Amino acid sequence: MIAIDDILNITGGGDFEAAAMEVFYRQARECAPYREYLSSIGVKADAIKRVEEIPFLPIELFKTHYVYCAPTQPETVFTSSGTGGEGVARHYIARAANYEKTFRRAFEMFYGDPARMAIYALLPGYAERTESSLIYMIDSLIRSSGCGRGGFYLRDHERLLDDLRADAGPKILFGVSHALLDLAESGKELHRALNDAIVMETGGMKGRREEMSKEELHAILCHAFGVGEIHSEYGMAELSSQAYSGGRNIFRTPPWMRVSVRDLNDPFARLPAGARGGINIIDLANLSSCAFIQTHDVGLVHSDGSFSVFGRADRSEIRGCNLLVL
Repeated sequence: MIAIDDILNITGGGDFEAAAMEVFYRQARECAPYREYLSSIGVKADAIKRVEEIPFLPIELFKTHYVYCAPTQPETVFTSSGTGGEGVARHYIARAANYEKTFRRAFEMFYGDPARMAIYALLPGYAERTESSLIYMIDSLIRSSGCGRGGFYLRDHERLLDDLRADAGPKILFGVSHALLDLAESGKELHRALNDAIVMETGGMKGRREEMSKEELHAILCHAFGVGEIHSEYGMAELSSQAYSGGRNIFRTPPWMRVSVRDLNDPFARLPAGARGGINIIDLANLSSCAFIQTHDVGLVHSDGSFSVFGRADRSEIRGCNLLVL
């Protein structure tokens, strides 16, 4: 059976295709909600011969079903924030060590060894949650740092800025969107503290501040912080992997993760590069749950496989089988 190390060693398209088909056939047999979903839409797993034919599980089933298929009991569970009164999604993780391997490998691909940098975190609302996958990841990266700097700051802007000004080494500030906006609007002198840092927003505006586009948000933050680009992390409780953007809302994935876009009116119709639609994700590191997820996010895929995210689909945009639940 394919293992996490096999997934993380994927380097090219052929490797991905073979691994994706193996994971699909196993999860179609062993993940009960996915098996039942395939049956409900009239798909027989053995009729699927190419990755492009694999159906995606609607993400809302992580809120209503036990999406899990490992032979052992899960070691941990990550939950979504449940903002907006939509309920809480639960992602059961067979082995925490596999999740740790996955997010470390992805981070190192885009930003290098976390031991060589300081990791700062401004994540109020998340830091208070014990089952947040984002907090689990950031806490591990902070503990990996060999410089003795960084940490969680919640809402302590003064201490954060003092520590950033005193830190002459490489550093990343992870911040939830509303907290970064609060910092930008704090009236404090920010340029000297942040102009040599990577500022990484992690989303999370919903229910905290008025929604705005990433372009508008990043323009405000760039001006306030004195940086040329705002980086972004794209992840969610239902995924084991993260995509990263170095700016301009263009995200890139690790080799074991692939994004496609579907027609919002027909969830089984794939759209070509450059077309705006609902985001589908293959995350092969989701070995113990479901690797094929239909999200509520709207975006487009570029010709080189990178993608952009524009926000969540409005309920009026989602029709028909997009809301199919068991």
